[in-house]
Amino acid sequence: MTWARLGLLLAASLLTAGAAARQSHGQLATGRIAATAWPYFPGSELPLRLTGFAPPYHAALLGPGRLSTGGVYEVDSVHFPTTAMLIAGNATGLAAATLHIAPPPSADRPMAIVASYDDGLVFHDARNYSVLGLLAMGGAPGAVAVDPSGIIAAPDTDGTSLTHAALVPWNVATLGGVPTGDDVGIEATSGAIFVTNREAEGSGALTRIDKNGSVTRTSTGATAEGLAIDQRRGIVYVANTNDGTVAAVDGRTMRVLRRFPAVDRVFSLALSSDGSMLYAVSNQSAGSFLGAPGSVVAFALRSRPRTIARSGSLNFPLGIAFDAAGRRVFVTEEGLGEVDVLDAQTLRRKAPPLQTCTTPWKPALDPQTSRLYIPCAGSDAVDVFDTKTLRRVRGAPFRTGSYPLSVALWHPSERTLPRKQ
Repeated sequence: MTWARLGLLLAASLLTAGAAARQSHGQLATGRIAATAWPYFPGSELPLRLTGFAPPYHAALLGPGRLSTGGVYEVDSVHFPTTAMLIAGNATGLAAATLHIAPPPSADRPMAIVASYDDGLVFHDARNYSVLGLLAMGGAPGAVAVDPSGIIAAPDTDGTSLTHAALVPWNVATLGGVPTGDDVGIEATSGAIFVTNREAEGSGALTRIDKNGSVTRTSTGATAEGLAIDQRRGIVYVANTNDGTVAAVDGRTMRVLRRFPAVDRVFSLALSSDGSMLYAVSNQSAGSFLGAPGSVVAFALRSRPRTIARSGSLNFPLGIAFDAAGRRVFVTEEGLGEVDVLDAQTLRRKAPPLQTCTTPWKPALDPQTSRLYIPCAGSDAVDVFDTKTLRRVRGAPFRTGSYPLSVALWHPSERTLPRKQ
């Protein structure tokens, strides 16, 4: 018996089960189950979201995986592409969706991993930007990071968990105790994952997740948002947006070493390659209710942090990336759909703004390929520029998941590739 035939029989049984509660014999409503056309990777958790008729409804699954009592579809491991069918219905409506399931992504290709607030983590081939698949994480990722060993981390910015995935071998786990995560980074030496928490026990905070899964946290200030990790010294810098300070935290002991005034509404941070300079973005706009222009400030960190440069007024800056080769910083302007190109030493304009797509969010610079990735939340796309020529690369901007906020870049290496037998 085919799956289509099974689906029809199952749909009939669902409607029969609810027929006794039906008061009229009007036409059934046709519902829609939210899902993408892209294939889902094993380990995905896809909450059953349905529009078209009101709950309660019965739900069923045909194919690999499990459908939990809470209405979450959990994708099992597969060795070849396949499909699954989700069906939901009651006495007033019926909905069905066919989902494509794919084997885990191969670690032997470069990838751009996009944190899509609405869909999860979208994996793109970094050579042609085609979609390889999607890791649905049961929540809304606000950021994503990947380290050289193939560990991927993405916090649920609206929940209390973090999705932890390994490329080699493929493994996905959900870790709890990580409330309202905003930004994420991985310390290369220890493998510890750091997440800023907008709100945790009455304060903004920084959470550390060790390789063994243990979780520790320290308060940093009001509404912790952006972070930057000094990989040489093991210091994590945290932007406390609502009190305008930056906290410097010892990543090993989780002790706050110092807090210093930065800029109003400090949102994003970037470090120079040698860790001697910290850049802070003031996420303000003269045309908004804030009534003050945005800016970028540079701090020297050799001894006590001190301001050494300040940009001119910016429209509505949000994210920042440091370009060591060009001695520049790239700053996204969420209001204009532009990327400012500023001198890293003076913070004066070094080139005309790059015209990009709508609502550019957290930029990511890939020094290995000299590519600047700009997730555009308002366009459901990622733009890409060559940092040597400042020109858009072929194939960009490319389509991705809904409301992209962050990009992490993966490059294969000898120590992460599977050994040939």
